[in-house]
Amino acid sequence: MVTEIRLYIEGGGNTKNTKALLRSGFSQFFQGFIKKARDRKIRWNITVCGSRNDTYRDFTNALIDYPDACNILLVDSEGPVTQTPWQHLKSTDNWDSLGVSDRQCHLMVQAMEAWFIADIEALSKFYGQKFQANSLPKSTNIEKIPKDNLEPTLKAATRHTQKGEYKKIEHGCKLLALIDIQKVCQASKHCQTLFEEIDKLL
Repeated sequence: MVTEIRLYIEGGGNTKNTKALLRSGFSQFFQGFIKKARDRKIRWNITVCGSRNDTYRDFTNALIDYPDACNILLVDSEGPVTQTPWQHLKSTDNWDSLGVSDRQCHLMVQAMEAWFIADIEALSKFYGQKFQANSLPKSTNIEKIPKDNLEPTLKAATRHTQKGEYKKIEHGCKLLALIDIQKVCQASKHCQTLFEEIDKLL
């Protein structure tokens, strides 16, 4: 039986403050699981690690420091995915799986911003007047949107709003708390897999 789940997530910049902001956003995104874990006396921890290499390093250390926990790696895919998560990361970053299965390795495809585009309604509510939804890619499969298009199109859609153009940490942490998980899972098979695997653990 699992007694502790620990997520190691890419992002948050280089400061404690910005990492804390993104951690708060992910805590909201996973709030359903956090409540279920608490009800079942399963410890839950989210670590926002900064760069992708730092995330892999922290995950690697966690396998040693917390051998009894279920340690989960969550990073951007940085491009289209045609292989299993570990195979993908081996080919893109030369990361070894460390003997860990794909059940503990998950990808945001092609980056976290794709999740936001899955819920245009939440974006419109957050940014308000002058939000230009037509500037965003129209795809029922957000994983097909090239990573290089994600931030520029979000910035174009939000540039003239009162909140100003999209800011990865300042706005991203708040959007994680607002987006509809079901919409994200429907538009991203890798996010769906992540939720299914965590649900099995609980």
